[in-house]
Amino acid sequence: MPRVRVGSCGGVRSPSFPRVARPVMYHHWSDVTFLHWRYQKDVVQELVPRSLTVETFDGTAWVGLTPFVMEGVRLPGLPVLPWLSGFPETNVRTYVRDDHGRGGVWFLSLDAGRLVPALGGRAGFRLPYFWSAMSVDVRGSRVRYACRRHFARARCVAEVETGPPADVAEPAHFLTARYRLFTVVAGRVARARVEHRPWPFREVELVRLEQDLLQAAGLPAPHGPPLVHASTGVPVRVGMWTWW
Repeated sequence: MPRVRVGSCGGVRSPSFPRVARPVMYHHWSDVTFLHWRYQKDVVQELVPRSLTVETFDGTAWVGLTPFVMEGVRLPGLPVLPWLSGFPETNVRTYVRDDHGRGGVWFLSLDAGRLVPALGGRAGFRLPYFWSAMSVDVRGSRVRYACRRHFARARCVAEVETGPPADVAEPAHFLTARYRLFTVVAGRVARARVEHRPWPFREVELVRLEQDLLQAAGLPAPHGPPLVHASTGVPVRVGMWTWW
């Protein structure tokens, strides 16, 4: 596929981020690549609850494919466990607002490289996790992600070349500065706050991409090359689900 380059485009600052006073989960998201495509709003709206409205930027909805590494996953007061606390993850996501106008992320799918976190994400956070065979191979400035869902055909292989730190222009912050997750708990839309500092972006070049995770989530195949952003990562604090 053709190569896509996102370079330095200074002049835009990330918005301020909220604080989570009493986190129920700690993470560190590392070696993150954001791949985004435009979609018609009504196509994406069919895949989210009616009480949430798909947000648009520049007249269209956006769907992201985001592979990364989860590290240091733990509950408050518990230590990091070497095997369970670190694993690759890939999510398919879009951006929504609730009936109070609060923005956040709606996950269409999440693939985890460990069975226990996948089951925990489904049971504890009611998120659409899948158990997958996954790897993230970092060799210098080259990062290769691979994901193959167990018991299904859905898969993704992506390879990027990262460069020096970069400022980014919109819609980068619309797509990545998201501090709230939505899900459905007991038949009602629930939300959880997420705290992390602004993403430290890097220049990035997409070298290879083969995927059908978006199609597995119920979307038509994306058209054209994606908009690409990359980051070394951020520490994260996740709050409790609430219904208000």
